[in-house]
Amino acid sequence: MMTGMTSAVAIHDLHFLLWLAAAWIALGFMGMLRPHTTRFIAHLLFPLGAILCLGVALLAGIFLATGHAPQMVILPLGLPNLPFHARLDTLTGFFLLLLGLAGAGISIFAAGYFRHGQGTPPGLLCLQYHVFLASMALVILADDAYFFMVAWETMALSSYFLVTSQHRIAEIRRAGFLYLLMAHVGALCILLSFGVLQGGRWQFTFDAMRGASLPPFWASAAFLLALLGFGAKAGLVPLHVWLPEAHPAAPSPVSAMMSGLMLSTAVYGMLRISFDLLHIRYWWWGVLVLGVGLFSALFGAIFATVQTDMKRLLAYSSIENIGVIFTGIGLAILFDASHLPLFAALALSAALIHSLNHSIFKSLLFLATGSVLHATNQRSLGKLGGLIRSMPWVATLALVGTLAIAGLPPLNGFVSEWLLLQSFLYTPQIPHAFLNMLIPLGAAVLALTAALAAYVMVKFYGVIFLGQHREPSLVNAHDADWLERIGLAWLALGCIAIGVMPQLALRAAGTVTGALLGQTVNLGSPFWWLAPIAPKQASYNGLLLLAGIVAVVSITFVVVRVLAHGRMRRTVPWDCGYPWQTSRMQDTAEGFGQPIRHIFGSFFGMERELPSPTDVAPRYRIHIEDRIWGVLYLPIARGVQRLADWVGLLQSGRLPIYLLYSFLTLIALLVFVL
Repeated sequence: MMTGMTSAVAIHDLHFLLWLAAAWIALGFMGMLRPHTTRFIAHLLFPLGAILCLGVALLAGIFLATGHAPQMVILPLGLPNLPFHARLDTLTGFFLLLLGLAGAGISIFAAGYFRHGQGTPPGLLCLQYHVFLASMALVILADDAYFFMVAWETMALSSYFLVTSQHRIAEIRRAGFLYLLMAHVGALCILLSFGVLQGGRWQFTFDAMRGASLPPFWASAAFLLALLGFGAKAGLVPLHVWLPEAHPAAPSPVSAMMSGLMLSTAVYGMLRISFDLLHIRYWWWGVLVLGVGLFSALFGAIFATVQTDMKRLLAYSSIENIGVIFTGIGLAILFDASHLPLFAALALSAALIHSLNHSIFKSLLFLATGSVLHATNQRSLGKLGGLIRSMPWVATLALVGTLAIAGLPPLNGFVSEWLLLQSFLYTPQIPHAFLNMLIPLGAAVLALTAALAAYVMVKFYGVIFLGQHREPSLVNAHDADWLERIGLAWLALGCIAIGVMPQLALRAAGTVTGALLGQTVNLGSPFWWLAPIAPKQASYNGLLLLAGIVAVVSITFVVVRVLAHGRMRRTVPWDCGYPWQTSRMQDTAEGFGQPIRHIFGSFFGMERELPSPTDVAPRYRIHIEDRIWGVLYLPIARGVQRLADWVGLLQSGRLPIYLLYSFLTLIALLVFVL
């Protein structure tokens, strides 16, 4: 990548972005001036934060469209002789575009959502929220290891406080502690990776790391440490255990930011090290990332099918989507190591666009669950249903996100998954016979994952919004307010726009692949047409498909409502011959997951609770646990506890014993010196 300083005029883009990040922090502190005035914070500061998000997206989009050279600046912050360095290049611009577009919708939704408070004073919540936004932007802009780690830890701490907003609940405190623990384990691995990348010199700028020449062993060590560190933040299996606990514990806008935005910073970090700071890539790196990504995608999809909590379901869906993104990264590394740059650009474009898509449709769905939670005070799928009648706005906009995440055209989720499947079709070009036998199995796993994801979304939407109310109180559920509707509509519009005009997203991704790989896919098609390699090989027209769907619906409406007017009659459905249907006869979340529990039973740790024969209203319950937690993490926790207990024996509380310790330590030091 180009590393030179640009002109003073071009540098202004980077300066403006840094000022916007500082403005987010200033908004947070403004909330502390009136910490208990909800109207001031919700109706002024959060909308201003949304405007700043749009500013970030606009500047990043202009930078990508105009093709400026990288811009760099040294900030008057940091330590003596160790200042902060910032950089704006195409990879930075793409993820800032992602952050700004999704962050705008989340922030305007939060203006309506946080009007009731979340267990934390509104002013403090405003500070934590906007520091979280700013820290994610600074992670992406950082151009040295010191600045990166400061921003990374700020992001982890601010998000921890947001997760534990309702800190009086013990379950939420436990989820927050687990999240913070895994975040610091990942941060340690990232720090060690940067230490290896600097090549033994006291130079921690990314430019110095780009110039370092690492032997294969140390390059692989840096890559593996980065995979562990960023994989822990992204939620790759088996480092995912914090994610299904932290996301449901956080307020819904925070869940949307963590899933849609924060996980993307981990993807950014992995791409920065793999394709920018490291000059070489080995084929087995790609196979490793590909395998971990495919397993994470399948694992997340399987566990999402059996969830009965709507936010936990979306959390496991995030694991699935992050797995899909890392699958694309693994393919890109494998293609690049095999000297197939065009196909590497195709796979990397699929990963980048899926990151953008995930930030939009997952944010939309988490926000929709927030509206449902506000209206019903219920997270359990078993106590919801029929909300399309009382919450038509939320149901309609959530349907867009549901179809998008299910990968159905003409919405954005289809675009990235289609590109990724196209990448798999070119894997026979890889000059490794053994890999040519195995990688088609990866395409089958990806297809299975996509089918399971669609199955999950049928369950999610059907159980929440369709059918009859499972609880009498749901009749009084209210729809989202106007601020929440604007936030949801903005994200739903993003799902439609990328699906109908996919070439715009592909061109943005093409600027990144051109800088990192020196190669782009076909970017010359109109904005509504997608032909990444050549139109004769594979192409997709989202606008034409949308026009066809609209035409079919319109013709059907005319035929049924106009031409057949007066010959229709309304009646109750057949109901399988039983006219007195109740909500207990509807499909439940457990019923949807039962076939998956039988097929993939080895994935789950299941505990069944059978009803008593004397129960008047017997109910069958099943508790599903993650086997990885019991196999991997519980033994570590028990070992640490035993070690702590053993060390605790040294603290006897008796002064003579402590004097003995000091005497023995002194003797040992004298022996060592002599």
